[in-house]
Amino acid sequence: MKITHTANILFVAIILLCFNSMSYGQSRTYIKDCIKRYNDCRNVAITRTNGDLMLYGKNGYATSGCPVGLTNAIKALHDNNEYIDDIQLTEQGRWLILYGNNGMQWNDIPYSLERKLREFNGRGDVVTSVTFNDAGNWIIISTDYYSSSDNWIQEWLKEGAQKFGLLYAACVTDDAMVAVYQGGYKFYGNVPQSLRDALGRTRINVYRLKIAGASWFFADYNGFFDYYM
Repeated sequence: MKITHTANILFVAIILLCFNSMSYGQSRTYIKDCIKRYNDCRNVAITRTNGDLMLYGKNGYATSGCPVGLTNAIKALHDNNEYIDDIQLTEQGRWLILYGNNGMQWNDIPYSLERKLREFNGRGDVVTSVTFNDAGNWIIISTDYYSSSDNWIQEWLKEGAQKFGLLYAACVTDDAMVAVYQGGYKFYGNVPQSLRDALGRTRINVYRLKIAGASWFFADYNGFFDYYM
């Protein structure tokens, strides 16, 4: 009886894994099709398991498999004609939206990140990039400052700034980190080689960058972009 029960559990687990893999593939395929259809993509939020989305125009968007709360928040901003600048989404469904004139909405982000965002916002700093993962690592970048969850990340960013100049943006996932500077890039962890190669040859002045496993996206401030999904 025990062997049969174990076998049934294993069978169900395999079915769920296959279903999740198919859902993930369909999600990414839909977003790729939307990028091709609109021939326009300012930004994306991509995950391995928890949905994907793309932004185009002022506040156009397409989502697939994303948390309901995030999808509803994006729709409300779109309906209010707000400019949607950036969206972060983690594997466990935590999310953050940057919109309008330093507007922010979030769900279940690390408390230390929330506190620092309120500090930046309270003193009038314009936040241009926020990135975080499910382990509690995060980076905030404003027009004048940047801050992070850990001293070693702060030093890592500082070393890059000394070498490459102004810090534009960053991407933190559960197993990788990329910092985008005015004059170059800095990598940590499991950054796809295909992304490193693409950044090495691109003529795009990269301002946004996202990673999810082997998939990646980057874009400049004027609508030029490149991606691999």
